[in-house]
Amino acid sequence: MTEPTAPLIVLVEDEEHLAQGLLFNLQAEGYRTHHESDGDAALAYLLAEKHTPEEHIAAIILDGMLPGADGFTIVRALREAHHYTPVLMLTARSRPEEVLEGIEAGADDYLAKPFDLNILLVRLKSLLRRTAWQNAATPETPPPAIVDQTDEYAFNHRTIRFDTLELIAPNRITHLTLMEADLLRYLTEREGQIVSRSAILEDVWRVHEDTDTRAVDNFIVRLRRYIEDDPADPQHLVTVRGVGYRFLANP
Repeated sequence: MTEPTAPLIVLVEDEEHLAQGLLFNLQAEGYRTHHESDGDAALAYLLAEKHTPEEHIAAIILDGMLPGADGFTIVRALREAHHYTPVLMLTARSRPEEVLEGIEAGADDYLAKPFDLNILLVRLKSLLRRTAWQNAATPETPPPAIVDQTDEYAFNHRTIRFDTLELIAPNRITHLTLMEADLLRYLTEREGQIVSRSAILEDVWRVHEDTDTRAVDNFIVRLRRYIEDDPADPQHLVTVRGVGYRFLANP
């Protein structure tokens, strides 16, 4: 029997056979589950004003294509409502543009169908682990005396906390998705280097197919709103015409 304090995983999937298999395996792993098969009903449930402590949602496994509101609409609405519950998107392998649409909407990770169940469970555990780190980093918790540089990057009065998925700027804290944090880590680790759009697609988001790279450009626009004093005149995340981008900590 699943413990009443076990993490609650919401599965939004309209393929009944797949949904029942996932629910069975999630419960076998010790998770509590809630299933929705319609996008509109799922969005209403997820945006409900009051969930009891027993209904606190630990993570969402969300199919991209659903009756009613699709998965991309759902995750976008959650982020606009400042709901930062981790979202693992399920996308169609034959449509790599769905991966980028999910990333742009605010998903934290994705899996292409068909997928290996063990990989899904590992990805889910990773999202839950990061949430636990983030919840542990409360204002009452004193910062460590020494910070591992792999977990923090500071520049221009801003600090990226990769462990808690936060970008701390003067008078503002931005909650990052896992995909946003992964891209920022990739860029900062290559400070001063030119990074191509195709490298971002392949190395950060694991999209290996011939995908429209304009989605990368749209994503960069969002990151500039986080890290630039004037996003219209970027100094840190600059465009290298015809190639890609370069991150500069001290322009």
